[in-house]
Amino acid sequence: MGQTPAWGCYFELRPDELTAIRSKSPAVYLPWGALEWHGPHLPLGLDGIVAEAVANRAIRRTGGVLMPTTWWPTGVLPHPESLGVSGASLGGMLDDIFTQLAAVGWRVAVIVSGHCGHAHELAMIAAAERAITRHGLLALAVSPLALVDESMIDHAALWETSLALALRPDLVVLDALGHAPLRPKSSAVIGHDPRDTASASIGASALDLATERLTTAVSELLASNDPAPLYALYTQRRARCQPFVERFGPDLEQATQAWWDALIQEKSADA
Repeated sequence: MGQTPAWGCYFELRPDELTAIRSKSPAVYLPWGALEWHGPHLPLGLDGIVAEAVANRAIRRTGGVLMPTTWWPTGVLPHPESLGVSGASLGGMLDDIFTQLAAVGWRVAVIVSGHCGHAHELAMIAAAERAITRHGLLALAVSPLALVDESMIDHAALWETSLALALRPDLVVLDALGHAPLRPKSSAVIGHDPRDTASASIGASALDLATERLTTAVSELLASNDPAPLYALYTQRRARCQPFVERFGPDLEQATQAWWDALIQEKSADA
């Protein structure tokens, strides 16, 4: 059997332990969540719960150091209980973090993003590319589900609810959705109705696939030290976001609100 890669949690390590792990496995994982409305049936911190779970699974395979989960996204779903920061604030925070990580010798920095909004993803991609250019740091910023299948990215629907059932079933109350047809404005569900489709087994399978894809990506970066796959990924992800930018404008905070207003209007017209 292969030897277990060296890994640990940043806040639990002494400096000598941290240095020893970095010398063997120079990958640092930063789970990035959100405090965002996920309807009446799911917790506000679901994105971070998922990001942390995938990062925990991946780091045991690749080795490295796990940072504490961060809960400040940009471009959250408009709701009084959603908390976020501006794209500029997020970008500045990531610039500072990447600069410090590169300075002490990390080669790969992995932002495991549980939040998948367009504004958030574009801000993280821009910061990751700056880190590559300025520091030579291989910064991978991505939702692990995006590495598996784009159709698995939903909001409070089949996939996110299944992930919650797999990880924290104690926090899921599907009955809170009631029995009437679902509307995004009241349910936050964007995607397949989770009431009769979501399950812990589906969520566990999604976690396994996401972990496998993320592990492969990080292992290849450690082995090759080549940023080309990152640039290719970011070109692909930007193309996915381009229709959103073209329709709702380059000011991403305002674009998120405009997207939500348009979605509510479209769904109301369909009712």
